[in-house]
Amino acid sequence: MLFNSYEFLFAFFPVAIAAYRLLGRSQDGRAAVLLAASIAFYASWDWRFLALLLPSILVNYALGTILRRSMASGRHASADAILVVGVTLNLLVLGVFKYAGFVVANVNTLAGTDYVLARIILPLGISFFTFEQIGFLIDLRRGHPYRLNLLRYAVFVAFFPRLVAGPILRFGEIVPQLQHEDRAPGLAADLAVGLSIFAIGLAKKALLADGISPFVAPSFDAAASGQHLDLFMAWGGALAYTCQLYFDFSGYSDMAIGAARCFGIRFPQNFNSPYKSASIIEFWRRWHMTLSRFLRDYLYIPLGGNRRGKIRRYVNLLITMVLGGLWHGANWTFLAWGALHGTYLMVNHAWDAAASRTRAVAAFRASRAGRGFGYVITFLAVVVAWVFFRAPTFHAGWAVLSGMAGMHGVMLPAAIADPLQPLAPVFAALGVRIGGSGAQFIDTWLWIAALLALAFLAPNTQEILARGHPTLEHPAHKPKRLRWSESPAWAVAAGLTAFLGVLSVTRGSVFLYWQF
Repeated sequence: MLFNSYEFLFAFFPVAIAAYRLLGRSQDGRAAVLLAASIAFYASWDWRFLALLLPSILVNYALGTILRRSMASGRHASADAILVVGVTLNLLVLGVFKYAGFVVANVNTLAGTDYVLARIILPLGISFFTFEQIGFLIDLRRGHPYRLNLLRYAVFVAFFPRLVAGPILRFGEIVPQLQHEDRAPGLAADLAVGLSIFAIGLAKKALLADGISPFVAPSFDAAASGQHLDLFMAWGGALAYTCQLYFDFSGYSDMAIGAARCFGIRFPQNFNSPYKSASIIEFWRRWHMTLSRFLRDYLYIPLGGNRRGKIRRYVNLLITMVLGGLWHGANWTFLAWGALHGTYLMVNHAWDAAASRTRAVAAFRASRAGRGFGYVITFLAVVVAWVFFRAPTFHAGWAVLSGMAGMHGVMLPAAIADPLQPLAPVFAALGVRIGGSGAQFIDTWLWIAALLALAFLAPNTQEILARGHPTLEHPAHKPKRLRWSESPAWAVAAGLTAFLGVLSVTRGSVFLYWQF
């Protein structure tokens, strides 16, 4: 059951909200309704997924309970052992379901063997709920005074708005919100904010991300089949995917935050206009923010962070990002994407260090030209890395990048070239060829221009809804225009946005991050 499906929009979601408000007259009652709805939502994909999710919840809760008692009684060695067992079990389960096929395939390639692995169904959201439960156990070992309750813990893990694609939550962020005595006074405000955010997210996904998606596949499919891509086709495919992924994940994040808010629960912000970043460091503070937080707190810092010298810091950054890439999928292309971003971060930190020592570099960075250079180089670096994120193989990724570098020339459709006939000698001298569909060319670049303008110039959803405090954090920037309020005008605007989104859900496409 997709967020952008009629079954969810007109059946499951309104019924779940009504049941929560009518039947949830106590803390346990509300938690029970949320858990029942979440289990039904997850089972709607494949009831067999519950055979992993429910035991995972029970085992991790039991381990957490034992670990907490060990900490309370001062048996830290025992707590360490329990933590090791818990983290190992979670990683083992994740490894078997997500990476076993990848490992076997590479062993067969390297050793010339022909091992065959039984087909394993990858449960939706396994990476997300596994990371959350690892974080839960680590937080307990670090001394977080969590009050444990199985029902609320199960809601924390299984809560359907973020079960299959995040954000990655912490136990202490969600469970206290389930313990309020009375949620009724906030019903109207929660629904007004939540449904407005959800409507914006639905439009982003169904109207914008799905709208540009047809212009992505032709370039990457052609590269995968061995065709040479010219400059415009390669850049068109790469930039179209850059826009598709942006509005797909931004739309999902909004819908998750909005859906949770309809139940009176605030999520942490997970997406904050990342293409407005002037550096890769800033990009990772804005893109998939809860994953960045997890990798920082539970991997980079335990590895030593920046406390053991510059070389070790760079090694830790690279390890963290490579493993972050692997988390996204069992494919060498994801590892390459992670390694690229790890390299970018090392260069960024080296550039920061140079700026701190060199007055000329510091002055350039502080100037308007330096800031503009940061925006451009960061965006181009992100686009290059997205090529490997999207490409099915290294071969296809390199084919797209070689086309982007102009190694296979430039082609203009006749509809574009004919009005520029006086420049024909110049085109010939530059090796520009004439061919291809003019309509496809124009549509592709119009979509790209429109969506990039929105990504770079428009305020994001959390900024627009700042008055409604949509997330656990408060937006630092509040736009002078497009500031949401509980007013008839905004109600009409949200209704029209939802209407446009609903009209566009006929494709029924899955969210790109649901594969992770």
